[in-house]
Amino acid sequence: MSTVDSFEVRRDTATLRKADVVSMFGAMVAAVAMTALLFDQIAPFSGAVGFIAIAYPLFLAFYALLVSLEENGLTVRDKLVSAIVHSLALVALGALLFIVAYPLVMGLEALGHANFFTDDMSDAGTLDPLELGGILHAAVGTLQQIAVALVITVPLGLSCAVFLNETRGSFTRLVRTVVEAMTALPSIVAGLFIYASLILVLGVPRSGFAAGCAISVMMLPIMIRAADVVVRLVPSSLREASLALGAGQMRTVWHVVLPTARSGLTTSVLLATARGIGETSPVLITAGFTPYLNLNPFSDAQVSLPLATFQLMASSEETMKQRGFGAAAVLMAMVLVLFGLARLVGGREPGNLSHRQSRRRDKASRRDRERFTAGNRTVTSPETQ
Repeated sequence: MSTVDSFEVRRDTATLRKADVVSMFGAMVAAVAMTALLFDQIAPFSGAVGFIAIAYPLFLAFYALLVSLEENGLTVRDKLVSAIVHSLALVALGALLFIVAYPLVMGLEALGHANFFTDDMSDAGTLDPLELGGILHAAVGTLQQIAVALVITVPLGLSCAVFLNETRGSFTRLVRTVVEAMTALPSIVAGLFIYASLILVLGVPRSGFAAGCAISVMMLPIMIRAADVVVRLVPSSLREASLALGAGQMRTVWHVVLPTARSGLTTSVLLATARGIGETSPVLITAGFTPYLNLNPFSDAQVSLPLATFQLMASSEETMKQRGFGAAAVLMAMVLVLFGLARLVGGREPGNLSHRQSRRRDKASRRDRERFTAGNRTVTSPETQ
């Protein structure tokens, strides 16, 4: 045997061959046929869940058998694990598509009316058709409440994350422990806390502002933990270089650490927003419920899209349920728009400059070069004379 033949041939696990597709399709057909025969002729089984629970293990067994006809044991195990991972990914993707598509399909009739986006529910009852009423009051309430929550959460979350990374001591460990404990805080407790502290003690009326404060209590620990991890990932060499050039700690944080972690900090804001925008019980406790449009978040009751969805779905009338599904679809669209705007504000990854930023950098470099050249001429001119 030659030296070349003694080396093991490297397997390409990333390429999907025609034999793999045939084996997978054949195993799928055999598993479905065997399960159908078992359900119809052999055992008194029924139900889609039971059918899938039996067909899936049979599919894996048939697939491993077909692959073993041409491959060794290592390849069989590799193909089997790959089939399991890809099937689980398809299940997760299918569940996500179902969650997104189901409210859209069920609320399609309500979404087809223009008044659904321009009216509130003040003139619509449970028996009224879809031509009356809408969710404008809930959409405005959600935007105002999440804006109040972001105004409170983002500065506090960033400040706390910087504090946890730039200082050391027992108090820092205490703050980090409290933040980690608050991530498991039930939402109704946050609503009760704001109700007791702001509404009962300080006399703040039940309003969208109080609801935004309650939502910020839920968002703050998520924001702090995510921002803490992102700021911690900033290379220490950047901090050391800034300090070596004479910059202070605060200037280093403001001009080096935070700009470097800007993209990750945007992600932390998105995670906190996703946590707070879907809250229901804190809004009900602190802002109440109203079918009227309230543009003032500092007085009177105000409703949000999640709370309106919950109330509409609790009705026994089909038109109200369709409005509830439509409100859920609008909430998902609103979250998507907010996430897109946050990504635009957050910018690119560190080092990846846009065309405008590149032009501004080149312009600043030319200006610095001209200044240095003029300075060198000024210094050398007396010597030449």
